[in-house]
Amino acid sequence: MDYIISGKNIHKTYETGKIKVNALRGVDIDVEKGEMVTIMGPSGCGKTTLLNCLSGLDDVTVGEVWVKGKNLAEMTDNEKAKHRANRMGFIFQFYNLLPVLNAVENVEIPLLVSGYKRNEARQKAIEALDQVGLSNWKGHRPAELSGGQRQRVTIARALVNQPAIVWADEPTGDLDSENSMEIMKLLKRLNEEKGQTFVIVTHDLKNAEMTHGIIKMESGKIVVD
Repeated sequence: MDYIISGKNIHKTYETGKIKVNALRGVDIDVEKGEMVTIMGPSGCGKTTLLNCLSGLDDVTVGEVWVKGKNLAEMTDNEKAKHRANRMGFIFQFYNLLPVLNAVENVEIPLLVSGYKRNEARQKAIEALDQVGLSNWKGHRPAELSGGQRQRVTIARALVNQPAIVWADEPTGDLDSENSMEIMKLLKRLNEEKGQTFVIVTHDLKNAEMTHGIIKMESGKIVVD
């Protein structure tokens, strides 16, 4: 089986003073290349913690995470940062767009950070905006865009480096139901066209049912896969 993401016996414990929180308690998870899966569950069940551990944004306390054949525990912080920058895209609930930059400038940031020349980065950013239907809005700043449009800019930014994996944490959580459905349709189309792997945290069952599989969590464990 061609697993692009594999987690074995993942435990994550946070310690705050005398309080110890077991956010993940022995999670096993495998995601196939090109698959689009959602992680669901009540608030505080460990959904976002799992996403952060699988993507390398956070370290596991116990267990192993393999991404594209690499054991994250064997990578330095710099190697993990480079791995994320070159091969991963991130979409968050709150858009994290820089308000002083227009849409195309926001989208090209990951490429400039990775060392692309400005002209090449600009062209790739324009192409990414075209993929999400916003080529006519490339000169607009975030304040001049609707919530749905801002999230499309965020998606374009996540896809501009042609990542193997896209991680999305409540990508429609700040949108109304109509825009939420449009964003999910867009992600599904991009997944089908590009063959990229999507791991999406959501609380919306309608959104989850549009993906290939649903992983349900409770109290730091997977209860239904």
